[in-house]
Amino acid sequence: MNRATRVVNVTLSVLLVTVTVSGVLAFAVGTPVAAGWIVGVHGASGLGLLLLVPAKVAVARRGLRRPGRSRKVISLALAGLAGSAVASGLLHAFAGWAPVLGLLPMQIHVGTAVATALLLAVHVGGHHRRRGGGRRPLLRRTDLDRRRALLGVGVVAGSAALWFAVPGRERRATGSHEIADVARVPVTQWLFDAVPRTDRRDLRVRTPGGAVDLAALPRSSVRAVLDCTGGWYTEQEWQGVPVAALGLPAGASVEVVSRTGYRRRFPARDAATLLLATHLAGRRLTAGHGAPVRLVAPGRRGFWWVKWVVAVEVVDEPWWWQPPFPLQ
Repeated sequence: MNRATRVVNVTLSVLLVTVTVSGVLAFAVGTPVAAGWIVGVHGASGLGLLLLVPAKVAVARRGLRRPGRSRKVISLALAGLAGSAVASGLLHAFAGWAPVLGLLPMQIHVGTAVATALLLAVHVGGHHRRRGGGRRPLLRRTDLDRRRALLGVGVVAGSAALWFAVPGRERRATGSHEIADVARVPVTQWLFDAVPRTDRRDLRVRTPGGAVDLAALPRSSVRAVLDCTGGWYTEQEWQGVPVAALGLPAGASVEVVSRTGYRRRFPARDAATLLLATHLAGRRLTAGHGAPVRLVAPGRRGFWWVKWVVAVEVVDEPWWWQPPFPLQ
């Protein structure tokens, strides 16, 4: 591999790692200030990939002339997936959250990005094998010389300039587009959960002290932002009973459980801000939006807002001792 080729490949690798890590963090963080920085790094890194396209095309042409069919197939597939990830990200920024061929742009973006990361690991692992079973190091001391540093600074500066010059439609700090009309809020659930059959009149929730009828407790209201990882958000008035009003015993964490088995764990200190909602914008929740009871978790992304709540449990494990994203 000549020096120029390695400069391009190392720079691309750094950008791909940065865009992947920041993309995962952007999904997890719902607070505006932190999310704004993370999404900014994510978007600028993705645009930085576009700046290196001409150089990478020249490198790829030389590589495709070499023997080895499987490597060529992987290289072309990787280019197609990475291009689709960037294109769908731009589509989300400019067109909003409207579906394309039955899928949201953000769903296409995430799906192709995950496939790109997996295929990249295979590609890099095979590319750096030496004869005899050894491996070339992914990074070398020479990768930190002045020439590479200048290229890195140039790519970072160009990426940032593109990010500010091509802002797309107005979005929240997390990158989500607003849905102001409550009637247009989509019905979504995490992964493969289906809307269960429930009795909207049954407002009982299991707790360590027994079943609690939420209808018998005073109702509170909170205006909170539901920010879905599908790429949209809505700010609405939610009515229900604060988790703190359930009289839970002391514990390290509070776990909220759905009828489907879906569950998320929160620090005990959040009990005062968590709301077991029964109404949205003054009306009873519909089945698709979590009736009869759903959790409202201000400041957290939509997958924390557990639907079809049947139980609130107190556990001794810390709240962070769980998968960062639900596996169900």
